Amino acid sequence: MAAANYLPTEDQFLCSICLDVFTDPVSTPCGHNFCKNCINKHWNTNYGYLCPLCKEAFTKRPDLRVNTLLSEMVVQFRQSALQEARRSVCKPGEVPCDVCTGTKLKALKSCLVCLVSYCETHLEPHLTASRLKRHQLIDAVENLEGRMCTKHDKPLELFCRTDQTCVCKLCTVLEHKMHEVVPLKEGYEEKKAELWEIDGEIQQMIQKRELKIQEIKHSVDLSEKDADREISEGVQVFTALKEAVERGQANFIETIKEKQKTTEKQAEGFIKELEQEICELKKRSTEVEQLRRPRKHTEDPLHLLQSVQSLNTHHPPPTKDWTEVSVCPSYEGTVVRAVAQLEETLREEMKKLLPDFELKRVQQFAVDVTLDPDTAHPELILSDDGKQLKHGKVKKNLPDNPERFSRYTNVLGKQSFSSGRFYFEVQVQGKTEWALGVARESINRKGAVTLKPNNGFWTIWLNQNRYKALAVPPVRLSLKFQPQKVGVFVDFGECLVSFYDVDAAVMIYSFTGCSFTEKLFPYFNAGLNYGPKNSAPLIISPVRVN
Repeated sequence: MAAANYLPTEDQFLCSICLDVFTDPVSTPCGHNFCKNCINKHWNTNYGYLCPLCKEAFTKRPDLRVNTLLSEMVVQFRQSALQEARRSVCKPGEVPCDVCTGTKLKALKSCLVCLVSYCETHLEPHLTASRLKRHQLIDAVENLEGRMCTKHDKPLELFCRTDQTCVCKLCTVLEHKMHEVVPLKEGYEEKKAELWEIDGEIQQMIQKRELKIQEIKHSVDLSEKDADREISEGVQVFTALKEAVERGQANFIETIKEKQKTTEKQAEGFIKELEQEICELKKRSTEVEQLRRPRKHTEDPLHLLQSVQSLNTHHPPPTKDWTEVSVCPSYEGTVVRAVAQLEETLREEMKKLLPDFELKRVQQFAVDVTLDPDTAHPELILSDDGKQLKHGKVKKNLPDNPERFSRYTNVLGKQSFSSGRFYFEVQVQGKTEWALGVARESINRKGAVTLKPNNGFWTIWLNQNRYKALAVPPVRLSLKFQPQKVGVFVDFGECLVSFYDVDAAVMIYSFTGCSFTEKLFPYFNAGLNYGPKNSAPLIISPVRVN
């Protein structure tokens, strides 16, 4: 078993004549091995047949044959040596041995005294010679000159914390005498720790940017969905408007055709009546002509007078005075009236279509909102499910934590939002006072506060039967109907907060150009409870898209 682990050395495969690895090794009768060509040349140039090693003489020239086993071992050795040499050859990025000539081998160590890098072979004197053992060896590095102090030609073994630079021992008693100096290893560990911190910060920056990329991609996906939905809804609107236009055009053409038919029918009546009168007049003309002409060869005055009397020429057949009669149909104003009617129709269609589409669009961003009891004023009563609130008159003994409103009966939602879009609905039916909207995280919760965007509030309210958008200045809202349910929509990208009358499907008001620099929370104020007046709760309702 020991033979299995035996690895022959190069010396065992060297020919003692050429001092190189065997080529076609042969064995002499005395048991020594030589290259076939080497031993033949030796015997050809020398007298007698002596073994070059043991000098044993042979009476006749031995018949030499290649030692097959040894030859195979030599081949294996050459292959192993070649592989080892290939492994030892310096590759790109590795430090080459400075002593090797020709093919450079990889350096294992660098000497800070000699300023030379050594491969395994050339390093041996530094490991065996006593005078070289004192030299400082380090793992092989390039640019050894850069590890020496340029002023004192000494190894850089220390680190100056004051100047944040590497120094030699002589520097510490001269230029850096009063500075804080530590061993190079200590400085290395400190810098390594700093680099870990820097790398941690960089990784956080990378993560933030990767998250931002995901956010942007998500926004693009949402935008694509919004675009598809907007196109679909727009096509429905334009289809409805197009159909209204086509109906208006058809009505306009029908009106013109009906008027033309009426004109033709009237003209036909006039023509028929005129033709009847012409027929009667021609008949009378014939009778008059017969009386006017005398009979042949005689003229009988009596007969003419009697005939004229019976004909009653002083009373012609009844006819109409056609002087003022004409057929001139007027189409003037028909197009104008048709377009005016179409405009009114389109206006009515848009009133029916657009608000409904707009409300459905924002309802797609509905979120589940619940009330945060930690922010509620002590006089507010919240339902167990966090969906209802009302003023309870009695002030409860609650912890005065920083989040709680202490002066006004306000409460925030638990959920916060810092990007994208969100929408929620609140039932205000039966209320005579209320305020709704959103507020930023840093609002004043303890003292007097005015609900306006400058203070971090975007709200509308009902007070004394007046609806107002609490902008700067406040905007009086003229509403046809009292809203029973109010929708609140926020779009961070468009910087707007919009309010909707859900049942009427109309927008109440929009804050535009808003500055959103913090998280936003849903905001609620149920108003004060004056007995049965304003006793109804505010209710956060589930959003139902029709």
